[in-house]
Amino acid sequence: MALVGSRGGDDGGVVLAADQSNARSILVYQTNLDKIKELSSHSAMGVAGPNADVVNFTEYIAKNLKLYELSNDGMKLSTHAQANFARGELATALRRGPYQVNILLGGYDDSTKKGSLYFLDYLASCQKVKYGSQGYASSFCLSIMDKECRDGMSEADAIAIVEKCITEIHTRFLISQKNFMIKVIDKDGVRVNKFGADPAET
Repeated sequence: MALVGSRGGDDGGVVLAADQSNARSILVYQTNLDKIKELSSHSAMGVAGPNADVVNFTEYIAKNLKLYELSNDGMKLSTHAQANFARGELATALRRGPYQVNILLGGYDDSTKKGSLYFLDYLASCQKVKYGSQGYASSFCLSIMDKECRDGMSEADAIAIVEKCITEIHTRFLISQKNFMIKVIDKDGVRVNKFGADPAET
């Protein structure tokens, strides 16, 4: 329901944050869900949407990217290629049985020594962005990121902006989303920066 992403400066860091709620209608089923799926060692996809589509689509994309790597002597797709592959699958499904997912896909490429962030929606649009937000979060966070994001930001600056967005959601949003997970993608790979509830707990 709430998904936020920001790209750092020349150090290449990409920060993704997502709420950890699994809800439908007036019911909350979980508050420790991980909605940021690791696609490769240096890329991840944050997804907002119904839990069934979130799980199905992220698993489908991740496994196909791994299959490509195994079929091509270990060659990994760039973040740009991953985003376009995901966009292609959304477009193919659009007229058959569309996935109700909105995506922020971030990654770090060794070839360019930079991170990149892509905005995809359920209608299969794809755009490279410096920052983005999906779901209800966009109503609260886009103005903050528009004001705060700038060229040459450090990874720490990007994390601070994402945390401001989360604070704003906690303050302003009608629906309680108490737990958020923040992940960072940089030259060292994908790592968890912070979470509200451990996804390993059942």
